Amino acid sequence: MFSAYSPRAANAYQRINVETSMHTIDQHQLVSLLYEGILNSIATARGAMARGDVLGKVNAISKAVRILEEGLSTSLDKVDGGELAQNLGALYDYCMRRLILANARNDDAMMQEVMRLIEPVAQGWNEIKKTGGTASASAPATAGQPVLAEA
Repeated sequence: MFSAYSPRAANAYQRINVETSMHTIDQHQLVSLLYEGILNSIATARGAMARGDVLGKVNAISKAVRILEEGLSTSLDKVDGGELAQNLGALYDYCMRRLILANARNDDAMMQEVMRLIEPVAQGWNEIKKTGGTASASAPATAGQPVLAEA
């Protein structure tokens, strides 16, 4: 009556669950998850490097770079976002370059630097939701929020 556990079926269910979740969360929460993903990936890479796990380090850094490039950079509204979007774009680009270099050189200090740069932006973004701010170009630049393109 019941079938045995199937990893393939479980993976398919997990993909559907993730896709469904992506459609039900708001943009603010999505960006928060992206920031969290970057920080977690860098922490994972640092741990892998300390253990000598080269593949783990490479995979974790690659994930962080992809989140920066495909998740955060592409969501910036470069037309209407003004100086804030330009500054965040430059920050994301710098962080990607530092992570790639950290990967090549096995440099923990560079990974820590990227974490120190992203953490206050992520914290500022999370504070916006708590204080009832909006994700618009008119918000103060000190809030550290990406300006999202309308979907």
